[in-house]
Amino acid sequence: MKLVIIGGVAGGASAAARARRLSEAAEIILVERGPDVSFANCGLPYYLGGVIAERAKLLVTTPERLRTRFRIDVRTQSTAVRIEPANKTVRIRETGGREYDQPYDKLISAPGAAPIRPPLAGVDLPGIFTLRNLHDVDQIQTRLHAGVRQAVVVGAGFIGLELVENLVHRGISTTLVELADQVLPPLDPEMTTPIVETLKSHGVEILTGEAAAAFRATAEGLAVQLKSGRELTGQLVVLGVGVRPENALAVEAGLEVGARGGIKVNEFLQTSDPDIFAVGDAIETTDFVLGGPTQVPLAGPANRQGRIAADNVFGRASKYRGTQGTAVLGVFGRTAAMTGASAKTLRRLERPFHAVYIHPTDHAGYYPGAEQMTLKVLFDPETGRLLGAQGVGGAGVDKRIDVLAIALQARLTVFDLEEVELAYAPQYGSAKDPINMAGFVAAGWLRGDHPQVDVPSLLAMSDDARPLVLDVRTPEEFAAGHIPHAMNVPIDELRLRLAELPADRPIVAYCQVGQRGYLATRILRQLGKDAVNLSGGYRTYRLWQPNG
Repeated sequence: MKLVIIGGVAGGASAAARARRLSEAAEIILVERGPDVSFANCGLPYYLGGVIAERAKLLVTTPERLRTRFRIDVRTQSTAVRIEPANKTVRIRETGGREYDQPYDKLISAPGAAPIRPPLAGVDLPGIFTLRNLHDVDQIQTRLHAGVRQAVVVGAGFIGLELVENLVHRGISTTLVELADQVLPPLDPEMTTPIVETLKSHGVEILTGEAAAAFRATAEGLAVQLKSGRELTGQLVVLGVGVRPENALAVEAGLEVGARGGIKVNEFLQTSDPDIFAVGDAIETTDFVLGGPTQVPLAGPANRQGRIAADNVFGRASKYRGTQGTAVLGVFGRTAAMTGASAKTLRRLERPFHAVYIHPTDHAGYYPGAEQMTLKVLFDPETGRLLGAQGVGGAGVDKRIDVLAIALQARLTVFDLEEVELAYAPQYGSAKDPINMAGFVAAGWLRGDHPQVDVPSLLAMSDDARPLVLDVRTPEEFAAGHIPHAMNVPIDELRLRLAELPADRPIVAYCQVGQRGYLATRILRQLGKDAVNLSGGYRTYRLWQPNG
């Protein structure tokens, strides 16, 4: 067996190592156009910020290690320039210019995805970078050492926010520009509110709904012309506006690609040519939750795909389940994470769903150091099957999204979440874990015990149809901030003050996070009132209305 693998990093390198573990006899050739065969590209922003002090720590493995430990023929500084499926050869060009044809029996393509560099005036000026590999990080580091006072990061995705954090850690005044109307576009907009507040508290200027139109050199370094007409200045610009699959080899070889350019593969990661497999950021996979094609550039799926492709090359029938898009971000001590479908994706696909919000602490409130988080869980309104989840807050967000990611992969329902048994001690969680609480709230809605209205629906109601908004918190909480025109009747006084409530007007009850509002709803409905709870309470309202 002669196996040729194009590309290293996550998908290609994991495929090569797995292939050797499966076959000592195979000839395995790994072709990598750069000098580094496998590096931690997710760690690049943290090296720039000094959190990772040594560049060598970014090297996951070296060509020498692959050659010595796995007996892999590693050819760095070598670019695959053409695949000829009819002849089963790959045309390879070395850095020095020499070209040759490399035969293969099976081929695994892991070319990755390239950062988008928009064709704007001045985009190739010195000081304007993308961030994909160690060469990029070395160039940015050189620029930083030359003296950078102001930086502009274009693109507020995961890498963009990580880079912003690390530039600020270096004392650099940083402006963030994002075309969408929110940071972290994969998340639902209200779930990004705490991240925006955190960024602003660290001096980051955030310009959403904006885009770079042109760049020019100035005496101070660089000027970024925005489409609105505003101009930003700085000595460093980093473009993080997205990536596109490196599909040129596949297209030229006649392999099928999807509408967005991803290389089409089946569940065995075979392309339209059964002897050619493809993995990583360049491929189009199946959305695990919703079905249909998707492209999600994440390191975890790429690693798994590399292993699965190698299995199938050597006759082990391994299947890739699909990608559910589980991701996490840390920025200035705050965490945002998600798995599965977002509400805006479900709306775009016209898929029915319901969402609940809870605001628990990461561990028992009586144990010191408890930190509050917000969890949003989306589920099918008929069956209760989980469709997605998002979380934002401090400690414990990653843990809960990981649990929900497994629940999603197991196709569990919110009723199952009620019964999930998780490890508990006061410094780690609560006897009713946030996972259980999300299940209680969602299942209560499905059973009809916990009727709710969400914040957007409340805000959209006309004055004529507006219900009585009943704040059941304490007077002190009410005075500190409340929904406009709300009536304040603390929950402990509600039974004694029922006569103050209108007899024929619907009621939306709310408290800080939803629990007292739920109790008020139960009381009122059993007394014949048309009452519902505001999902997630005042804390969720502030996610949608952060300024009032």
